[in-house]
Amino acid sequence: MTVTLTIRTAPWRAHVARLAGAVDGLVPVVKGNGYGFGRVRLAQLAAEFCDTVAVGTIHELDGLPDGLHPVVLTPTLAAPPSIAPILTVGNQQHVDALADWGGRVVVKLESSMHRYGGDGDLVDAARRSGLDVVGVSIHPPTAGTLQEHADEVAGTIQAIDPDLPVWVSHLDPVTYASLPTTHTYRLRLGTSLWHGDKSLLHLSADVLDVRPIRAGVTAGYHQQPVNADGHLVMIGAGTANGVTPLPDGRSPFHFDRTRLELHEAPHMHTSMALVAAGQQVPDIGSRVDVQRPLTMTTVDSYEWI
Repeated sequence: MTVTLTIRTAPWRAHVARLAGAVDGLVPVVKGNGYGFGRVRLAQLAAEFCDTVAVGTIHELDGLPDGLHPVVLTPTLAAPPSIAPILTVGNQQHVDALADWGGRVVVKLESSMHRYGGDGDLVDAARRSGLDVVGVSIHPPTAGTLQEHADEVAGTIQAIDPDLPVWVSHLDPVTYASLPTTHTYRLRLGTSLWHGDKSLLHLSADVLDVRPIRAGVTAGYHQQPVNADGHLVMIGAGTANGVTPLPDGRSPFHFDRTRLELHEAPHMHTSMALVAAGQQVPDIGSRVDVQRPLTMTTVDSYEWI
């Protein structure tokens, strides 16, 4: 089985370089599965143009290139053994958990997401606990306009120490540049940096077997009858790759601009699709397109073309 991400290298790198060059204070986000590229691989790419990256949790710190300064976006209730990373605190319990740690933190301010965050009092509490507060952060929702996000940031930081840098998300370079000059800023970019032009990225999977089948024959784990004459196509992608039916139940696979019908839900490493008689049948060794968010997909191989 192989799930492959194909990247049109030159234009993709040009997009990343163009966006990176347009943002002063950029912090590339490489959290989770590295937006489908792999976290360590993406951190290596980020190290070419930046000295700071953002990861999701303290469990994502391993394997980062030497010389990169990581900031952890999700609060933790257990201090890591090293004081090298910058951690995030979003309530008093997060501060208390790091009281004996003594490293650097960014204090998350509450946004309209209401996910984590406090106010200026939390900054004071972190300082009293012995933590080195190196900034505050605010994370607006994805809903709303970019200007609404910028307005929320501006309103939230009015009472915040102007000597503290403000780490922000969900802004583009134009609205980022329009933020009040009372503070300095860092802009965390993930999706727009790595997935800004999705036409440059293509996800596919190998066809591992093709078998003629008659309507009514039972097949698969659950021995459901096949609903038409045609071919069962075994695709080398499954739940181990994060590949599942779409939220509306449709198949995530396409071939020859046609959606392939799933015979049953994907198995761990194989998905069984039915190609009805009269439709184009893929050959063994060919590839089918996979419709799946890269942030939720485990990719087996990469093609930089």
